[in-house]
Amino acid sequence: MAAHKKAQSRPPAHHSVGSRPRRSSTRKKTSRSGKRYWSGKVTRESHAMDLKQGVFTGSDPNKIARSVLASARRSHTRKTTPYRSAMSMINFYINRGGAGLSAAKKRVLERAKDALRRQAGKEKKPRH
Repeated sequence: MAAHKKAQSRPPAHHSVGSRPRRSSTRKKTSRSGKRYWSGKVTRESHAMDLKQGVFTGSDPNKIARSVLASARRSHTRKTTPYRSAMSMINFYINRGGAGLSAAKKRVLERAKDALRRQAGKEKKPRH
């Protein structure tokens, strides 16, 4: 009886010798114009806190902080204190804006964080 020889595995013809085929990503692929991000889904579908529509579009840091803190206090689905939830929402919005967030808008939101600290009685104490 003749022993059967296993066929040698060769890379497909379109790959150069020694190269590996690309592994498919676990991420869903979408067209360039239809990029989807997890943060966008959170913004659209999350019910962690019901924020007032357009709360982050204003230019008054005190009003933004007051609105976000009030929403956090009303929410029954949050997992932490109202202050921490409110701060997380402002940080999330800043981070989601990324490079697309104008310097002026980022300044307003950073001031809103300071206003939130004041309104919640969490001001940082100066070090000596």
